[in-house]
Amino acid sequence: MTPNLSRRDLLKHCGFGFGAVALSSLLNEMGYAAPAAADAASSAGLPTPLGSSLAPKAPHFAPKAKRVIHLFMNGGPSQIDTFDPKPALEKYHGKVLKDELKGDKRIGGAAFASPFKFAKHGQAGIEISELFPNIAKHADDLCIIRSTQTDVPNHEPGLLMMNCGDISRAVPSMGAWTLYGLGTENQSLPGFVVMCPAGLPTAQGSNWRNAFLPGIYQGTYVDSQQTDSAKLVANIRNDAILPKQQRRQLDYLQQLNEMHRARRADDEQLDARIQSLELAFRMQREAGEAFDVSQEPKHVLEQYGDTVHGRQTLIARRLAERGVRYVQVYHGAGQPWDSHSNVADAHKRLARESDQPIAALLADLKQRDMLQDTLVLWSGEMGRTPTVQLPVGPKPGRDHHHDGFTVWMAGGGSRGGYVHGSTDELGLHVATDPVHVHDLHATMLRLLGFDHEKLTFRYGGRDFRLTDVHGRVVKELMA
Repeated sequence: MTPNLSRRDLLKHCGFGFGAVALSSLLNEMGYAAPAAADAASSAGLPTPLGSSLAPKAPHFAPKAKRVIHLFMNGGPSQIDTFDPKPALEKYHGKVLKDELKGDKRIGGAAFASPFKFAKHGQAGIEISELFPNIAKHADDLCIIRSTQTDVPNHEPGLLMMNCGDISRAVPSMGAWTLYGLGTENQSLPGFVVMCPAGLPTAQGSNWRNAFLPGIYQGTYVDSQQTDSAKLVANIRNDAILPKQQRRQLDYLQQLNEMHRARRADDEQLDARIQSLELAFRMQREAGEAFDVSQEPKHVLEQYGDTVHGRQTLIARRLAERGVRYVQVYHGAGQPWDSHSNVADAHKRLARESDQPIAALLADLKQRDMLQDTLVLWSGEMGRTPTVQLPVGPKPGRDHHHDGFTVWMAGGGSRGGYVHGSTDELGLHVATDPVHVHDLHATMLRLLGFDHEKLTFRYGGRDFRLTDVHGRVVKELMA
């Protein structure tokens, strides 16, 4: 039996009802009557305005990629020591750069040549640092962007820009937009999973927030330093009762929730909470299995390596093949790539931790015929300067740099064996073909089958999108 309406609810529903009747009649007389927004969006193959369903949805056009694995190198890796060689720095090594070299850059310190050697790899002959001998074997799969730009050379705004497309406003993350647009292929696992071991990155959960999108699109955080799969996804199993009993309890609870929701139409937070209860129950069957890497053959485990980053990268593949739409894997959350001192030793250690697992992921996806429709993104939130602070000590480090850093993509319709853009001879400025983070996002959405200007959500009187009022699709990055 439906509970009685309060006086406030009665007046609200009656008031809206009378207005809707009058408006419907008026629009019909004027010839403007049309299907409901949700029906119209559905018939066009677009997400509904409410977006309350996690069922798979058709994008705007045929996608090249069905899912994304974002490998986030937290702290800002140095492009000069990884994927953007600058041999000219040898000439200026240890010297203060003159104004004519710096241009409009207000940058101090002395030039510091990379302590690492670069070599050409693959048929494309792409120059890659000795830090990544395993990733270098996949040079012909990499689409390297050496001219990436963001707005501010600081961690929090850099992370928010790379993840959410905005340096300050509370807007949805790329993962939330992807899940909103495509839904998920597996109703028993979260559609957007974030693995971050040993502490959260700067800006914490804001990096995977849903913001004004319905709560069902927020990323599910997993502390991936745990080795026990039951601890990786905790508090979803009830060992005190049998599964059938728990199912009956949940069904009854859901009936009560539906009665409650029927009186509160379009309450997205309530809708998300109800769906999360159902998802938690379904996860009891699949989550433990998906996160349990011990089920993998010995040679696969050895391929990824028995390390935190090896395990979480392998879990990313397991989630991707089970229909999870967006997986983000953080590396360096506890000891980030933010090498203000001792860049040589720090980057050597961080590269050693990540090189083998990332190369294993690329090989594994290719072997399973998944790389063609899985878009892999490797990025930090910014890059690092070609200079070090004075006085130059025995273990110098690099500062933040946002105008010309490197990210790369692989698979998912990206153009393998290709280097896009360049920085000047010292790595201070973008020299050719700049790619702002907005452009990167627009291109990624295009590979996922979306026009970035049309994947929108109406909030606060305007239509929001991931790229805001910016962004262009960089067609050269697409195969």
